[in-house]
Amino acid sequence: MDLEELINNCKKGNRKAQSELYRRYSGILFGMCLKYSRNKAEAEDNLHDSFMTIFSKIDKYGFQGSFEGWIKRITVNTVLQKYRKEQHLNVVSENYGEEMDVDIEQTNISLSTLLGYIQELPNKYRLTFNLYVLDGYSHKEISEMLGTSTGTSKSNLARAKMILREKIEKENINIA
Repeated sequence: MDLEELINNCKKGNRKAQSELYRRYSGILFGMCLKYSRNKAEAEDNLHDSFMTIFSKIDKYGFQGSFEGWIKRITVNTVLQKYRKEQHLNVVSENYGEEMDVDIEQTNISLSTLLGYIQELPNKYRLTFNLYVLDGYSHKEISEMLGTSTGTSKSNLARAKMILREKIEKENINIA
């Protein structure tokens, strides 16, 4: 079944089509959920919530642009909305000035360890870091998505990078 037919069948509420859509895209969307979640169980909950939203809004997809992009955007928005409702995104007044880079090329840290460090970040830092560094959103877009100021987005990113740098440096000392 091609994608257009699959989407049209999902719009009609066809359970087999919904199951197939889930099978095709759950891996990609789970990876996204994992980036924005504190742990695997939370990522699974976020994936479930995202698919519930996708299925409830699929009739609004008009075959304009990439379907994968559309469901990814819904997934990110679903996860962020959950955190906004839980009020995990408090505004901070910290000002860390210039942005710092975390140079993972110069370390012996594994990708799974780095992902673990990112998941350990406080929500506001983890979400900002992922949106900016991994997904390429601007600070203006992030501030709109999270309901914060652009300055807060920049500050949260700087703080996230500082925490990651400290964890990576500590890891490298333990390896040496």
